[in-house]
Parts: sequence; structure tokens; C-alpha cells
Amino acid sequence: MKYSKLFGKTSVGEQKGSGMISHQLLIRGGFIRESTAGRYFFLPLGWRVHEKMRAIIKEEMDGTGAQEMITPVLHPLELWQETNRTNTAGFELMKVKDRRGAEFALGGTAEEMFVDVVRKFQVTYKDLPFNVYQFSTKFRDELRARGGLLRVREFVMKDAYSFHADQADFEREYEVMSQTYSRIFERLGLEAIKTEAGNGYIGGEYSHEYQSPCESGEDTIFVVPSTGKAYNREIAPARAQAVSYREEIAEKEDVLGEGIIGVDELAAFLKIPVEKTTKTILFKADGKRVIAAAVRGGYEISEEKLKKVVGAETLELADEKTVRELTGAEVGYAGLLNLSDLVEVFVDESCDNRVNFEMGANKTNYHTINVNWDRDIKKPETFYDFKLAKEGDVNPETNEAYKIVQSIEVGNIFQLGYHYSDLMKGATFIDRDGKAKPYYMGCYGIGLGRTLATIVEKYHDDKGIVWPDHLAPYKVHLVSLKGAEEQAEKIYRQLEEAHVEVLWDDRDVSPGVKFADADLLGTPIRLVASTRNGEQVEWKRRNEENSEVISMEEVLKRI
Repeated sequence: MKYSKLFGKTSVGEQKGSGMISHQLLIRGGFIRESTAGRYFFLPLGWRVHEKMRAIIKEEMDGTGAQEMITPVLHPLELWQETNRTNTAGFELMKVKDRRGAEFALGGTAEEMFVDVVRKFQVTYKDLPFNVYQFSTKFRDELRARGGLLRVREFVMKDAYSFHADQADFEREYEVMSQTYSRIFERLGLEAIKTEAGNGYIGGEYSHEYQSPCESGEDTIFVVPSTGKAYNREIAPARAQAVSYREEIAEKEDVLGEGIIGVDELAAFLKIPVEKTTKTILFKADGKRVIAAAVRGGYEISEEKLKKVVGAETLELADEKTVRELTGAEVGYAGLLNLSDLVEVFVDESCDNRVNFEMGANKTNYHTINVNWDRDIKKPETFYDFKLAKEGDVNPETNEAYKIVQSIEVGNIFQLGYHYSDLMKGATFIDRDGKAKPYYMGCYGIGLGRTLATIVEKYHDDKGIVWPDHLAPYKVHLVSLKGAEEQAEKIYRQLEEAHVEVLWDDRDVSPGVKFADADLLGTPIRLVASTRNGEQVEWKRRNEENSEVISMEEVLKRI
């Protein structure tokens, strides 16, 4: 390919949209270009890398016996209504209508579609198990697109779905997919830590993410030092750092603190440590039960953990009217004292072992201080763990403080179980006994765009991208200096005849511009044709400092 004819050229300066180095380098190098917020054009250079990644993923998936197919991008909305995900997917679900008034969802994930196509066939136990997958465009109406390719509104995903007769067979496939993902990311040049995670609106009981360590990553994972076991922050089991006080039990008192809601502001106002404050939040569980969740000041509540504690499929914040009716106060002043019996109470273990602590007074603008268990409020028989873990917290099994790792999620695998086959009518197979039974499912995803960005986050220097050999858009970047155009043409033809991917910078620009662009694009091998070197050519690898002058015969031999 001649660079003068390549669509998409390099650009200079700070690029708008994200400070992530991957975004900056991919835009500057002419690999991608933003369309609208969260949606990107993959230009020819970027698409070549994308498709090389895709080929690796496909080869590994096919090697397990999985079969590639494709589903429509528009999902009949009634399928999502069948599983109630029109409500649980929240703001991310995008919807459209056709000219007949039929409603569709722009698929953000495809569980319903795959179940729907499978149930159109008369599947029997003889057909199971099988794993089908696709590379398709997904749509998610993210509240805030950010991080360049890391959090977007439109992207290509490899998503796979396996169907089984029982849990034991699924667990075999889950392990196969786990090993396959490890191989995929190893071939892509990424360290990927298998991390326990929640299932969110996907459904099912457990999942694992593949998290690639990255200092600028958007995720935080918690690693047990002695075992290497890793958890996503949202589900990491955690015991709060212990607090102790040498003080006498004080008299309970209501304090006026008008408009003071945040725990840091409240602690400063009351002149107490933040850990003495209590954050109490009311939720509706599955749209019916009202629960109060109390956690120590300085912590946030993990809704993923709380859902499991309370046994709910969905959680949403209680509306202002509900809060007023059940607490007698405006939002922000809820506490456990004198709370309505209609509210189920759950208390995080971080609230244990405190004396003279604060909590909302259930009176607008008031906070109660010097609250103590059993004297002022019955101590819970059971304390739970539903806080978001933070640095310094301890793993309850090993009593070790977690190692905190910033990372980027590049893939995930999910146990779905009977979640979708129970919700969707006719999602059954005929077993050996002739009876219709629901199939047991799993699903497995990799976002190609965010994986590509993660690779750039890892493989770059202060000059530009340093692509791994097998992912680079071209194997060779040929630079011709003034007067050596004929020699460069000859080299270019030799490389093409040898089926070597080559990008020839044939532009009439300065050597400095050509060399800078070669470094920015990150092609593994740079060849320079110049009159100074005669029939020989300068060879330099992108990740090495020194160059050498060798013959074309040697070039082809090395390649």
C-alpha cells in the first residue's frame, strides 16, 4: 500500500475526546476517527488491526467446536419484554420503530435472540451441547461515553452462547471457554487476570471478567496476595478496617444540621470521624419490597452484592414519596431509628463494633448522634457485607489486605443457568425420557474495540504505538528518501511478490516527517531506501534503538 493513497493520515497535537493514550495515538495515527460521541469510524489502518484480532479470536473459538453465525441487529422488542429486560437494562437499551409501528431494540447483548432462534428448532438431548457465536455490532446508550474506545455507544463484540442439558455439562464448557480466553489474550499480547464478577442485567448467578492490568484503567480489581484470586470491586468480599474508641457511652441527641447530607460534610459539622457516620439508603427490591441498607460512612453500597443479600433480581432507589412516607423525612435524613415496620433492614458489617455513632434521625434536617447498639436500637443478629470494597479492606477468608490493581476489562464469561430458558416460553429440549426440559446456558463476550485500545495502552512509547508483530496493520514500513524512489519501487515490488504486508511512504515530504509518522504508526520493521546506501537498505525494528544496513536478500530472509 502506498501511503500517499492511504485513506486516513496522521495528525498532530492533542486530540479531543479522551486523555487516554490509546485514544490519542489511534486518532493521531489515523486508525480511527470519531463520528459522534461514543461512535467511531475504523479507518483502513485500524480495521486491519481489528480484523487480525478477529481472526485470532475466531481461530480459538472454532478450535473448541463453537460455530459462527449472525443474528439481526434489530431485536423484536417483545423478546426483551418476555425476559423483562426492557425494565432491568435501564438507560442502556436503545429502541426504534419501523414504518408499521413494530418496536425493536438495538441489541446491546443477544441472549434473547439466540434463545429465540434455538427454540425455533426441535432440539433434543442428542443435539446438545453446542456453542454458537457471532461478531456483531452492539448498541448501548451509555450515559457518558468516555475513554475513547473503552466506553462507547456502538461497538463490535464477539458474543457466544452455549446450550446444555444440565449444569455439569455447562461447567465443562465454562472451563473450556476459560482456557480459550486465556489463550486468546495471551496471543493478543495481554496479561488478563481472571476475575470474579457480578452478572448485572445479563442474569445468572456468577461470572468472570478478564481484566488486563493498566495504570490508567477504568476498573479496580482486588487481588488476594497469597492466592492470586481476584475480584471485581463490586463483588469483592471485604471486612472493613477495624475502628476502636476509648470513650464513655454518651447520651443520645438529635442535632440540627439543615441541608447537611454528605458524610464528609456531616463529619466535619459534627466534629466526629467519618467512620462514626452512617449512610442509610432506601431501595425498592423487585419493585415491591422496600429495604433499608445501612453502611458505615466512607463506604459506598454495592448494589450487586446487596441484591444477593436481599434476594432480589433488581434494585432501584426508593422515590421521594416512599422515603417520606416510611421515614417521615425528606431524602438524606433516613436512619434506622423509629423506622416503619414496612421496611426490611440490612446492616453492613462495617457498622459493627462502633460506639456513639451517628445516623439519620428520620426527621428532616436532623441527625442523631451518640447512637449505641442495644441501648438505642437492637443490634442486628446478622451483619452483612454489601459495601464496595476499598483499599485497606481485608479478605475475610485469608485475613489479608487486598492488593489493588487498576485494569481494563477485555472479556467476560457468564453462567446463565436456566435464567432465560425459564423466562422464555418454549425454550426447551426433549430429554431421553421424552419430556421437555429447559436448557442450561452460558455466554461469553469479548469487545474488540476496547481490547484494541488496551493493546495500545500497553504497547506504546513516547513516539507512538509499538504494535506486536502479528497485530500490526503492516509488517513493513518502507521509507524512501529523495533520489531513491526507483530503489524504493523495486523494494516495494519485491516485498509484495514475497507476500509481505508493506506500507510505502512515497510522499514528497521531509525525512523527519516520514520517520516521525513511521514511529507513530508503530509498524514492526522500518526499511529506509536512500542513495547513501546504494542497493542495500536500512533495517530497524520499531522496538529497538539501533539500525543496520543489509541486503534485500537478508531482509527477505529475516522476514
